[in-house]
Amino acid sequence: MTLHRFILHLVFLAGLALLSAAAVRGMIRVGVMDHPEGRKAHEAPTPKMGGVGIVLAYLLGTAALYRFADFARLADPYFRGMILSAFVIALVAMLDDIFDYPFVVKLGTQVVAALAAVGSGLYVTLYHLPYIGGVDVGPFAIPFTLCWILFATNAMNFIDGLNGLSSGVTFITCVFLSIFSVHASGWFTYFAAALLAAGILGFLPFNFPRARIFMGDVGSQFCGFVLAMLAVASSRFEGADLSFVLVPMMLAGVLYDVAFTLVRRLLRGENVTQAHRGHLFQVAHRVGIDDRLITLIYWGFTLFGAGAAWCFLAAPSFYKPMIVLVPLIPPLVWTGYVIHRAHLAQLGRWSR
Repeated sequence: MTLHRFILHLVFLAGLALLSAAAVRGMIRVGVMDHPEGRKAHEAPTPKMGGVGIVLAYLLGTAALYRFADFARLADPYFRGMILSAFVIALVAMLDDIFDYPFVVKLGTQVVAALAAVGSGLYVTLYHLPYIGGVDVGPFAIPFTLCWILFATNAMNFIDGLNGLSSGVTFITCVFLSIFSVHASGWFTYFAAALLAAGILGFLPFNFPRARIFMGDVGSQFCGFVLAMLAVASSRFEGADLSFVLVPMMLAGVLYDVAFTLVRRLLRGENVTQAHRGHLFQVAHRVGIDDRLITLIYWGFTLFGAGAAWCFLAAPSFYKPMIVLVPLIPPLVWTGYVIHRAHLAQLGRWSR
């Protein structure tokens, strides 16, 4: 990429960030409020739906990409499948922010959107495994991809409980994914990740360290869905074994928190669709750890995962399987610390 083209890209992305910021300011004035309740961290009514700015910037950016950057486009069916399904996710999530739909409606929408994406051909059939080589999962390709999309979408939604946590994790992931994509000549993933990062850059100053507005489901679900699809798109990188794992490695802290909490609740026979305060980040906040510090810790998990992903791409095949698991080390240490603090605080059944 030439310096001139890189500068043009930066100017374009800066414009999208400003557009996102303007839309976020508009949503503050609209004033759809998120009211405090027992499971939430905030204590005063706060506007939500700041994610509208992220969605608007991303969709306008992808429209420009589709029109002017042929070299960075996927084949038309894939491109349309990804963008249209992401739009459906954002639209229903925005309505959910207003009308508070039951979980089954949100999950149903996610399933439909995911099916639309994989129906366009966006799914992974061949996984390049170190020591083994290419493994074609055949009829399991679509179920595996669907499960990944649904898990990542809901994970980013569930983790959006403290100022800047979900949005900051997404921003860091997108920045590094763009860098990896340039080196792998994955131009669509480079642009798509950069567009999402630009949208979040316009939102984040309104949400961290002090929240003037929340992202809402329209932002968190949209970010999770797009990140999930970028993981699928990144599997098309040339010469990078197991490149599908780049996004999961960077999201390891978030994915681990959600998976750990779901398993604990399932083992206790609890209704996993019911709202709760049992995520590790929520327990940490309840035992007195500052919410801004918790957010920074999860950003650190993402940065650590990005560093591990970089090593993964550069490492010989023999070492790649071990590096994939490295991003889980900080969350595991964090788990032990949070449980210790919960016991000291005598929270009892702290997963509730």
